[in-house]
Amino acid sequence: QVQLVESGGGSVQAGGSLRLSCTTSGYTYSMNCMAWFRRAPGKEREGVATIDSGGSTSFADSVKGRFTISTDNARNTLYLEMNSLKPEDTAIYYCAARRTGAYCHYMSSFDYWGQGTQVTVSS
Repeated sequence: QVQLVESGGGSVQAGGSLRLSCTTSGYTYSMNCMAWFRRAPGKEREGVATIDSGGSTSFADSVKGRFTISTDNARNTLYLEMNSLKPEDTAIYYCAARRTGAYCHYMSSFDYWGQGTQVTVSS
């Protein structure tokens, strides 16, 4: 059974940095598309970044140039490096994965989700 567990969330002041990790277990070798999503208070969940098995990445406009998505070589751990954080980045961040790699940048149709980690950015 596939499991995703996020870590690395916390509280930081505006302009600071955090690195989120998502540790995967189970049949994750075939996860060809992995992503980070977030849900801010009172808002819908939104896609933040994706990475496919070829290493291609995509980002929401709101985080371009500030966030980086990556995996370890075995694709067992997914990372989200967040720099120049803003109060509007405050949200619960979730990692997600799916087996199909096509159209990964569409940020949709994910089969597996983590429980989320809270990120709070104060001004």
